[in-house]
Amino acid sequence: MRILVTGNAGFIGFHVAAHLLQRGDSVVGADVVNDYYSPAIKESRLTLLEQCALQSSGEYRFHRVNLADPAGVKACFSDCPFDRVIHLAAQAGVRYSLENPAAYVESNLIAFTNILEACRHSNVKHLTYASTSSVYGANTSMPFSESQGVDHPLQFYAATKRANELMAHSYSHLFRLPTSGLRFFTVYGPWGRPDMALSLFTKNILAGKPIKLFNNGEHVRDFTYVDDIVEGVVRVSDDIAGPDPDWTSDYPNPATSNAPFRLLNIGNSSPVHLTEYVEAIEEALGKKAIRELLPLQPGDVPNTYADVSSLMKAVAYRPNTPVRVGVARFVEWYRQYFQV
Repeated sequence: MRILVTGNAGFIGFHVAAHLLQRGDSVVGADVVNDYYSPAIKESRLTLLEQCALQSSGEYRFHRVNLADPAGVKACFSDCPFDRVIHLAAQAGVRYSLENPAAYVESNLIAFTNILEACRHSNVKHLTYASTSSVYGANTSMPFSESQGVDHPLQFYAATKRANELMAHSYSHLFRLPTSGLRFFTVYGPWGRPDMALSLFTKNILAGKPIKLFNNGEHVRDFTYVDDIVEGVVRVSDDIAGPDPDWTSDYPNPATSNAPFRLLNIGNSSPVHLTEYVEAIEEALGKKAIRELLPLQPGDVPNTYADVSSLMKAVAYRPNTPVRVGVARFVEWYRQYFQV
């Protein structure tokens, strides 16, 4: 197939694009390559994708564009027709949304509107896009299910991602554009963002510096290995969303519709205490951490736990990589990449 992958210089987008190239698809990538974190690792990912393309039977093209600019999106869609669009470009980060909400308006709302419009006018067969477990917000009923309400986001990042889900539904309803929104749960693994906990913890432990454990280390997270996320993304993208025959307007299920629309969790469905996560890093590094216990930060969700029964029903798949296995793979990559 011919697939547009936005955000392909980013952590998850890079892995998705590489996976598609390896199976022989043609990939068009789009990324602004901003400096939210060091662009060096993004450039390394892009270089690796070019190498990947040389070994693939599919074609690869890359557009360095800002998707909030309609002209940039038009340039990407000049490579149409696309069989699929996988939209993973976004302004990431929970805490940064407290400092710079305008970045989230531009990247998560305006850019997503441009992608929806382009998909609509290009008759794209299926749009798959990234949402987040953060949309569950103040909800504490676990495991988190897509059928639950998500009307109490705890940060602006989550609010913009919830807006994406609602925007997608309107296009599915009005223009019959098939859309699938994927709520990712704490993704980690090789080539991960340097501002994420796993990278920060690894860097500080190796340097003999303290690691900051917010909420006094009492967080519980549904840590999900990136290869499992990629497998889920690709399977969902391949399986075009359709109307739910059981959906009723009298008792509407928020995760499906009488339009070609659906929302799906992708998580390991096996929550891990933060201290156990740190122990897995210590084990992989062969070095103990110096722990600094701090209070809960504004906007943080204390616990996450994914119900993935809908994912299983849709595409017969569930993530299953144990945390200790995934962390060990990350540490091996980290040592090689940063030569430590």
